[in-house]
Amino acid sequence: MANDLFSPVTLGAIHLKNRMVMAPLTRNRSGEHGVPQAINVTYYEQRASAGLIITEATPISLMAHGYPALPGIYTDAQIAGWKKITDAVHAKGGKIVIQLWHVGRISHPSLLPNGALPVAPSAIKPAGQAFTYQGLQDYVAPRALEASELPAIVADYAHATKAALAAGFDGVEVHAANGYLLDQFLRDGSNQRIDNYGGSFENRSRLLLEVTKAVIAVAGADKVGVRLSPVNPFNDMKDSNPQALFNYVAKALRPLDLAYLHVVEGGIHGGGEADPFDFVTLRKLYQGAYIANLSYDKARGNAAIASGHADAIAYGVPFIANPDLVARFKADAPLNVPDVTSFYGGSEKGYTDYPFLTA
Repeated sequence: MANDLFSPVTLGAIHLKNRMVMAPLTRNRSGEHGVPQAINVTYYEQRASAGLIITEATPISLMAHGYPALPGIYTDAQIAGWKKITDAVHAKGGKIVIQLWHVGRISHPSLLPNGALPVAPSAIKPAGQAFTYQGLQDYVAPRALEASELPAIVADYAHATKAALAAGFDGVEVHAANGYLLDQFLRDGSNQRIDNYGGSFENRSRLLLEVTKAVIAVAGADKVGVRLSPVNPFNDMKDSNPQALFNYVAKALRPLDLAYLHVVEGGIHGGGEADPFDFVTLRKLYQGAYIANLSYDKARGNAAIASGHADAIAYGVPFIANPDLVARFKADAPLNVPDVTSFYGGSEKGYTDYPFLTA
């Protein structure tokens, strides 16, 4: 049988009934104290026909937050809230992993404990504004992390992984993309350190590898994925040589035998023009299971799988507006139009009220 979007695949220890992955999508609808609520259970349960759901990016600690109404994965109450979601998805025959997140400099003192400064590899203020409970506010210059502080952040990732397993997740995804903390260490536009975590590709990759190995030590490599975005300019990100850097990262991750590598193949969120990049070479250097993400439709997704470029395809906005995206693709049915105004924050509208196909 030819491989296509509707054929099963195994990523590490995770068996997918199809190759359509729901991409991580920040929706800003968590309950108090970062505890998922009933509306979140409904939202994920509705989309359980995906081969794999990757949750919205989820902070690993109080200091990892950068937006309002985010769920967390570091307290017992959060574990209990997420357990309702994983149970609901599993009851529908779905698989779900949680994306582990530290936003680094893309935060604001009003969102952090005791009005703390956001942390980053270097004290470089990003252009743009933070979404806060008081509305948009200019980003502030972050505090550069001391090398001595990094083991505690690595430990936060390990703790969040233990919490994720307790919550019933099938695995975890380390978020090293889109201008957040681990990506800030990778790219030299945000990392100008002169210690063992800055300068060379090896040094800038060090924190990502330490985090990934710590997460693997808890969950097992076959339940761990990593997400990269080599040229996404979102969150004021850039690098002087992205191809060489991320070729290095792909080769460094290869021996870890991850469940998958998840790659944003270009720029998202209107962050500006992405640099040219050869994702075919990156994929060949990595060699392991590969999830491709960005502007794929059914035809492009099937072609990427048939050619061997990707093992699965992640869809973002289409899954927001079409909880039954798999059935719609199978039937070549029209797709619902997404309501952009309800992407971030709000209630059921634009979250759990999109219509399913009628029989």
